Amino acid sequence: MKNWFQAIRSSWHHGLTLLWLSIIAMQWVSYTVPFWLQETTVSVALTLLAVTAIEIIFPFKRVYRIVLEGAAVVFIVYNVIISYGIYIPDPLLPAFLDRLPGIAVSMNPYIWFALGAWALLLVSAWWVNGKARILMFVAANITAFAALDSFTVAVMWQEVAWTVFAGMGWLVTRHLRNFQLHYPRGWTYMLRYPMKVALNIAIIFSLVILVGVNMPGVRPTLTDPYTAWQKWNGNSVSSRPSSGGGDAGSGGSAANGTTSGYSLNDDNLGGGFNFDYSPVMQVTSDLRTYMRGEIRSVYSGKGWTDDDTSGRGQHNEVQVGEPLERAAASKTETRTLKQTVKLLGGNSYPVLFGGYSISGVDSVDGQEQSSGLSWRSNDSELLWNPGGKTRAYPQTYVITSEVPVVPLKELSMQTFEQLYSNKNIDPQYLQLPDNYPERVSALAKEITARAQTPYEKTILLQQYLQASFPYTNQPDTSRARSKDMVESFLFEIKEGYCDYYSTALVTMARSLDIPARWVKGYAPGEQAEIPDSVMLQQGAAGYVNNNYTITNADAHSWAEIYFGDYGWVPVEATPGFDVPVLTQSEQDIPDQPEVQEEEPEESQPAASGQTDKSAGFHPGTWAVTGAAAVLLLWTLFLIWQRRLSLRFLITRMRLGAQPTPAQKVIAETERWVRYMRRKGMLKKEHETLRESVARWSAERPQAAGSLPALLKMFERANYSPEVIEDKDWHSVYTEALRLRKSMKSGK
Repeated sequence: MKNWFQAIRSSWHHGLTLLWLSIIAMQWVSYTVPFWLQETTVSVALTLLAVTAIEIIFPFKRVYRIVLEGAAVVFIVYNVIISYGIYIPDPLLPAFLDRLPGIAVSMNPYIWFALGAWALLLVSAWWVNGKARILMFVAANITAFAALDSFTVAVMWQEVAWTVFAGMGWLVTRHLRNFQLHYPRGWTYMLRYPMKVALNIAIIFSLVILVGVNMPGVRPTLTDPYTAWQKWNGNSVSSRPSSGGGDAGSGGSAANGTTSGYSLNDDNLGGGFNFDYSPVMQVTSDLRTYMRGEIRSVYSGKGWTDDDTSGRGQHNEVQVGEPLERAAASKTETRTLKQTVKLLGGNSYPVLFGGYSISGVDSVDGQEQSSGLSWRSNDSELLWNPGGKTRAYPQTYVITSEVPVVPLKELSMQTFEQLYSNKNIDPQYLQLPDNYPERVSALAKEITARAQTPYEKTILLQQYLQASFPYTNQPDTSRARSKDMVESFLFEIKEGYCDYYSTALVTMARSLDIPARWVKGYAPGEQAEIPDSVMLQQGAAGYVNNNYTITNADAHSWAEIYFGDYGWVPVEATPGFDVPVLTQSEQDIPDQPEVQEEEPEESQPAASGQTDKSAGFHPGTWAVTGAAAVLLLWTLFLIWQRRLSLRFLITRMRLGAQPTPAQKVIAETERWVRYMRRKGMLKKEHETLRESVARWSAERPQAAGSLPALLKMFERANYSPEVIEDKDWHSVYTEALRLRKSMKSGK
């Protein structure tokens, strides 16, 4: 055991090198999560961890470690294919050797990824053996991450941060190793104080972290290479998405090559998509609203099957300027809103988009007349060209909408009977497939058990979905086992984007007999940039920028819930999004029921659950908190270490110079005299300090040993011509501590 521990100590630098390398390698594993199969990711990640652990814990001959690591890699991949059901042992082949051919076939290609990661880790540890190579290696990784961040949809700042952290640790390790080799005596001396070395390193790292986090944002002086390259090719450069991002709007297939945008087919929702920030339309409006498009009502278990816009029910041809008939909502007032829509992407759609709900079309392409418009009043859809005739989609149009002003306080108190008893609810808004999962209905009832009204139940469903499942545009659909999209989202995938949340809210509400429908369109977008010249010309006239640019990344879906005489109310279930619903005055808004916190369910096996970026290696608030704690402790230590010099800070400020040892003795005397006063030992006005000390010694025998000694040192400093040195005031300080101790103990 002693030899083994000594071997670990002698190879400390190799172990730390493998640790820093594995941290950098895990950043690449984190990046490949959306592209690799989960089995591959788990195999590679566990291989890196196992090899690093073996290299650190077993510092034997390299050939022994290679054999042990190879066995560990095979064992890891074998257990992964068993855990994920890739290989199911044949009970008819009880002998392990008989199963080997099947195992070998099932381990392909996962074993090759694991072996490749193992080889790259060891080769990198062998080759990167000096400061210059470490700097080159770390710089190459940071450059690669930066290029991926610029040229792909991936956001790589967390990977860069961890790589910088690992690089710093690696350089410190290399520096200490060089110190050990060139200055063995100094290294031996330094080993006597390992905590001091570790604390100094921790302090430096903490300073770097806090300075980096708190650096102010500064616009770059030079154009980054990606932007310059794009502009040189004549392409526009889209900005990064804001928090929440944009959704696929209507899903599409599961291919990772799918990009966000407004889909025309919603019968097979799910999968993943990449953000596309190309502009779609510009909306001019004095109210920022969702741009409502089409309605879907028939849920199949995989998606919404009533895609046939023209064949889904009665629709009437309308003309520009003609009032549009709308479903009555007698208990909800509306606000009239005019919107000017300008198409930017050259796309065609089956509907004209507008705020809910459109009450009239004012113009199409600048003309106050147009053919090709139809209106479906039940769903408040403004159809374009439903007959399929060849008509170009309008490039500009002006519409008027009636935006509901919802009386939430009043609505929240309305019971099922009050809202729906006298209403003929269209069965399509309560439709669920015959095989709708029972555990989804049971979950909806459990979530809303304490609510009494439809509104309260809806809000509880909304809050549960927003709080329980992380948003991602690349959900791990390999976890899905159920054939029903909502069931797999709630119980298996447990992450997703708008189509998952909105479909879950609509169907769960229907399972509670609350009428609901699925809506798709566009989120409000971002305020358009106005040239400085326009702002200068019109700024004096109170010009307000009411122009909003909507991109493909803003394609979105949400739910609308029917509340009887209060009409259809949009409800947003996707985290990071907030549908702009007008309500009555703030004092009328009811307290919304809170979601009871529930213990999260156990996830998949530890190795298989790390598909979300948030579960990977990245610095968070804990790193900043830890750095702040280290610096705070360091500051307190410095204060304590210099406590004696700080004792005379006020004296030094009063004198305007460093106090002499005699002045320090007098200052210390004033301190212990004040202490005696707090203990009830007052110095009378007519008494000298000698007389007071004599009286105190008689009254408090426990202090009789220290008081005369303190008095003697004071008189010597104040009256004697003798030279007072620093050791003298230290003696006063020490004796004063002894006095305090004796007074407290009473002895």
